[in-house]
Amino acid sequence: MTESPQRPWWRLTFFVFVMLLIEFLDEFAFSAKEAAYPLIRDAFDLNYIQIGLLITIPTLVSLVIEPIIGLFADTDKRRTLMGISGFVFGAGLILHGLAPTYAVLMFAIILIFPASGGFVGVAQATLMDNDPNRRENSMALWTFSGSFAVVVGPLVFALLLSLGASWRVFFVLTGILFILTAVIVMRLPANQALRNSEESETGSICENVSGAWALLKRWMVWRWLILLEFSNLLLDVMFSLLALYMVDVVGVSPTQATFAIAVWTGVGLIGDFLLIPLLERVSGLAYLRVSIILELILFPSFLLTNTWILKLVLLGIIGLFNAGWYSILKSKLYEELGEQSGAVLIVGNAAGIFGAIIPLFLGFVAELFGLNIAMWLLLAGPIALLIGLPRNVTYDDVD
Repeated sequence: MTESPQRPWWRLTFFVFVMLLIEFLDEFAFSAKEAAYPLIRDAFDLNYIQIGLLITIPTLVSLVIEPIIGLFADTDKRRTLMGISGFVFGAGLILHGLAPTYAVLMFAIILIFPASGGFVGVAQATLMDNDPNRRENSMALWTFSGSFAVVVGPLVFALLLSLGASWRVFFVLTGILFILTAVIVMRLPANQALRNSEESETGSICENVSGAWALLKRWMVWRWLILLEFSNLLLDVMFSLLALYMVDVVGVSPTQATFAIAVWTGVGLIGDFLLIPLLERVSGLAYLRVSIILELILFPSFLLTNTWILKLVLLGIIGLFNAGWYSILKSKLYEELGEQSGAVLIVGNAAGIFGAIIPLFLGFVAELFGLNIAMWLLLAGPIALLIGLPRNVTYDDVD
């Protein structure tokens, strides 16, 4: 049963709540991992290249596995796929927390990355299928859920550290939460979005392969895929480097670096929340173009200033105005995919090769020329968006 397009955004069904909970837990774990990088680096005595490999190798593995997952995402096995993936995700997080060596840590993250596609990625596609008439608005809710987790994750992580717990405890506990959520998914009532109700239309594996191949030949699909990868430079990629940048370049303590992350995520949360009602009235692409121009001014200013307080202020403003980049671009991609929402794991990984090599490339640049130089390369994100967005943007209200 799909939601009515007239349902207010603040009234969520339990089904929608569970999908948003999956995104919350994903970003909850991810954000704490980013904040924990200085501690993980010290625990395993890692350099920048090894840190880049921790992201690049699992991503490359997931590029191979996730397309296979995507073939099953649009069949009647979607719920089972999500349940198994959620369990593997949780087990990977537990192993991440217990890892005694760098090799085991790498293996744990290799488990987590494709499992995230099967659990979180398919949950996102399921949310899009639940109400196709409001994809942009649903993506705004999805992004807000993740942003809220990005704020809460480092705070809970810092609280555990202040209580004397190791960084490892956080990942073990979060892994248990993932497993419990996977159980909830398996017990949800039949739903068309889960492809397991009587009204659900599912294709065979061969039909899904043919459909995915047809999608990969469409320019508009590639446009949104490429723009999503570039937008990520000032989103997840910057977030991944932020704590290390603050400690190694700005020269602040790990505690101050955690505070900078809190500023980034906290203001970003406000931006994502404000975006939800904004998209009820304003074109998403119109907002996106204005925010890109502002980021082209704000980000260089952030890198150039040497004043700590001013750096924090600029960081917060950057986090405010890149709100909506992911949700708007991703909703446009889902509009192009139509009924083949599960194919997002296939077409997304086709473009994901570029995103997979970015952390390793930045790691090499940081090792050779310094992290400060590597940070300037993130400007390629808003520049690419400014060039690649469709020109026929309307500034009229949606109403």
